[in-house]
Amino acid sequence: MVNPLRSAPDSRLQRIAGPCGIVLFGITGDLSRRKILPALYDLANRGLLPPSFTIIGVARRVDPSLPEKVEAAIREGANTPVTETTLKQLMSGLVVVNGQYNDVETYRSLGHTMDRMSAERGTNGNYAFYLAIPPELFPTVLGGIGTAGLYAEDDGWRRVVVEKPFGHDLESARELDDMVTKVFHQDAVFRIDHYLGKETVQNLMALRFANELYEPLWNSAHVDHVQITMAEDIGIGTRAGYYDGIGAARDVIQNHLLQLLALTAMEEPISFEPSALRIEKEKVLEATRFYGPVGESSVAGQYTSGWQGGEWVKGYKEEPGIPADSITDTYAALRLGIETRRWKGVPFYLRAGKRLGRRVSEIAVIFKYPPFLPFPSTDGLGHNALVVRVQPNEGMTFKLGSKVPGSGMQLRDVTMDFAYGHAFTEYAPEAYERLILDVLLGDPPLFPRHREIELSWKLLDQAEGHWAEHPDSIAEYAPGTWGPAASDRMLARDGRAWRLP
Repeated sequence: MVNPLRSAPDSRLQRIAGPCGIVLFGITGDLSRRKILPALYDLANRGLLPPSFTIIGVARRVDPSLPEKVEAAIREGANTPVTETTLKQLMSGLVVVNGQYNDVETYRSLGHTMDRMSAERGTNGNYAFYLAIPPELFPTVLGGIGTAGLYAEDDGWRRVVVEKPFGHDLESARELDDMVTKVFHQDAVFRIDHYLGKETVQNLMALRFANELYEPLWNSAHVDHVQITMAEDIGIGTRAGYYDGIGAARDVIQNHLLQLLALTAMEEPISFEPSALRIEKEKVLEATRFYGPVGESSVAGQYTSGWQGGEWVKGYKEEPGIPADSITDTYAALRLGIETRRWKGVPFYLRAGKRLGRRVSEIAVIFKYPPFLPFPSTDGLGHNALVVRVQPNEGMTFKLGSKVPGSGMQLRDVTMDFAYGHAFTEYAPEAYERLILDVLLGDPPLFPRHREIELSWKLLDQAEGHWAEHPDSIAEYAPGTWGPAASDRMLARDGRAWRLP
């Protein structure tokens, strides 16, 4: 008789990482404090990390209070209750290596520390290098790892996690990939896009392929258009050094939104193995084009000063550290088409920006009107729409037409709503929690391959090139609105309008 706990489909035993550790470059940085360290604690608290898990932080400055700062970051950012026992156990595996990233001695000391922790903590030589550092430091750190031979898998596995942005254009993305793969083999490179770790994004595949209702309608015969939105109601905050010169399109559309487009539009994979998923996503991205001339199918904007949420906020060029002549986009919208049999003629509208009406990320599939409506009046009746809410309030909403109570045949739009928080009692891991565990397990389905990144940059470079050649095309918009008027006009030319999330 087969033990059901050893059966692959059985979910009573969770996937638990074996003996291993993480080498965290940039342990003092904002990303580590807000996301990585709390995620590691949550994994440990849920029993998904080995008791001897090791965190080797690499810091450029000596800070005797660093352990206290790590502990404070965990207490502030953890999603699970902080218990002293778990926290003490995790902190017992923390060790810090101090040194400059361009100093050979730093990597020599790091190598000795990794060997020592393997002996003392039983990591078996299994380490994931997490580069939570600015992209300009990647060459230095990767070169140091390579020169010191820390990538060698003589006594265990070695993997590297690279945070976005993956370059700033196609050429730099290729240079970065060459740089990484000179040190680590391709299967050991994990390019992290935290959107792919969100529960709702993964549920998109379940929605499409586990339900008979939607798949027959998921094509150009029934879908009018698709809108993918990622809006923020905040400005750039303290990120001026990173954001200026990058902008909304490079920061969000190249990775998050084009990945959502690929998942929305891809064909059914033969399995959920990493290679099968990546093949289908790459097919979509290869077939994606601008839906008309680039100048008419792309909009860039910058927020100005004004009132938002009852307070006066600065315009982008007035933010600390931003040049007065900056042409960086804080809003970007693209009109794309997918040249496949399923999607020919269906525009995909993507938009992202800061200082917009509210914080929301969603995928809205807008269906066509029925070919004939026998009602005396259709006032109040819009398109059927399936909206996947990525954040906040993860879930799905379906908008449909219904009769208004009374003697007449009046119609009105109503909604059917599904929310994760109401439908399930299971714990929903935060995106970084899920993705870090996948790195430690060597499970890559949720990590984009370099080919996907190249195809995304090929597309976005066309818009960025147009905006660079026509800086006067960067339109202004007031804070608290939904972007520049040019974005509305782009859809109006097609007889459509942005939905109000």
